[in-house]
Amino acid sequence: MHQNGDFIALNDVLTSPDTATDLQKQGPVHRATLPNGVPVWLVVGYDEAIAALNDDRLSAAAMLASGGLDGGKLNPDMRDALLKSLTNSDPPDHTRLRRLVSKAFTARRVEAMRPWISQMIDELIDGFAQHDQVDLMAEFAAPLPILVISELLGIPEADRPRVRAWSRTIISGFGSPDFAVQDATAFVEYLRGLIAQRRDDPDVALISALIRARDESDALSANELTATIFLMIVAGHDTTLSLIGNGVHLLMKKPDRAARLREDPSLLPAAIEEFLRLESPVPVANFRAAVGSFDIGGTHISAGDLVAISLQAANRDDSQFADPSRFDPARRKGRHLAFGHGTHYCLGAPLARLEGELAIGALLKRFPDLRLAVPAAELTWSQAPFIHRLDRLPLLLS
Repeated sequence: MHQNGDFIALNDVLTSPDTATDLQKQGPVHRATLPNGVPVWLVVGYDEAIAALNDDRLSAAAMLASGGLDGGKLNPDMRDALLKSLTNSDPPDHTRLRRLVSKAFTARRVEAMRPWISQMIDELIDGFAQHDQVDLMAEFAAPLPILVISELLGIPEADRPRVRAWSRTIISGFGSPDFAVQDATAFVEYLRGLIAQRRDDPDVALISALIRARDESDALSANELTATIFLMIVAGHDTTLSLIGNGVHLLMKKPDRAARLREDPSLLPAAIEEFLRLESPVPVANFRAAVGSFDIGGTHISAGDLVAISLQAANRDDSQFADPSRFDPARRKGRHLAFGHGTHYCLGAPLARLEGELAIGALLKRFPDLRLAVPAAELTWSQAPFIHRLDRLPLLLS
């Protein structure tokens, strides 16, 4: 772990679950720095994470206003257009936004996509099923979620490759000195154009539903609408591809578990929860800024300090999970925080769970001899700080 004086490099923690859990043994809260040099407090203990996620003295909106994520490179209007969504707002704005988005992004809308998602999974698998080997990340885990979220939102097929490229570039740049201002600006301008199109020519997809969503006299503002769509693309794409890749990787290291799931697919939902806990796709919750002075885990937080909450470390806290590094689909005790907790609990959790269950279930069914094509030690993990995923996952199909 690289340190700068008493400050830990946050990237070293967020890109390595083992590093996060080692740090946890030294205490629940530590001083760290973002890649752009901005200092943050890092919360790694489970109880402290729960407390921080529910503490209204930690403000997501104040974090947004600070410019800490983009290094102050975006002007306030562009920052709001990209980031003024549920994850970066506080009550009462958060309450209003969540109510409006929930009107459009319903459980019924997600469940109605089940047959279509299954069809897309089968088509993607058919595309590589005759080969001896596949890179699961490139040919399955990555394309599936962008297909699903694009279809859900109503993003034209021809635009999907650049939408995916924009979103991955932007999220990789948060907290970095090289934040991609040009890509962020281009993406916002694209979304504004698409929204204008849907206002004139609405369809049955989610962007049109978000435009229509109203609560008494309230509706999503122009910037809230673009930021909500950006959030859904990022959350609906990067997190789900990580869930699929991380889950399959765990099963390839535990062939007996994979065999058990093939024999009894009803166990798959519980396995998905263990994938989420053990290899959390999102290693850190959205950052907050302190709007008062108080203590977390015996550490004093001053007004204006930035706080990062490691979901990844909390999910491996041995005070909450027995033998936390062990993959145990039958685990009963403990509730993981992979989708957050409290006010900011992820609205897209049902969609991610559905995609993960259908995708991994289909792979296990189609390929009874599925296994790693390279030694596990040769696999590498992305260094993007806000996503925990493999760079590639080569598998032998037969």
